[in-house]
Amino acid sequence: STRKESSAASDVYKRQAVNNIEKKIENSMRREITSLEIGELVMDELKDLDEVSYVRFASVYREFKDLQSFVDELENFVKKKN
Repeated sequence: STRKESSAASDVYKRQAVNNIEKKIENSMRREITSLEIGELVMDELKDLDEVSYVRFASVYREFKDLQSFVDELENFVKKKN
């Protein structure tokens, strides 16, 4: 039961994150938005929702060329959280 409750809560947070992204896009009043901008909005939401998901998404989305650029992103993320 606890697992189902946790999953249900997670689903609520995910839906809220999607709603937040949609509102930001709608409020921009722009006819078009790039996938790059959407990716940034997703990363912003993930930072607050789930740190592990943020790191996973960032590692693919940012297409880090080497380990140092990935470490730099992680350090930047930790600084912003503190």
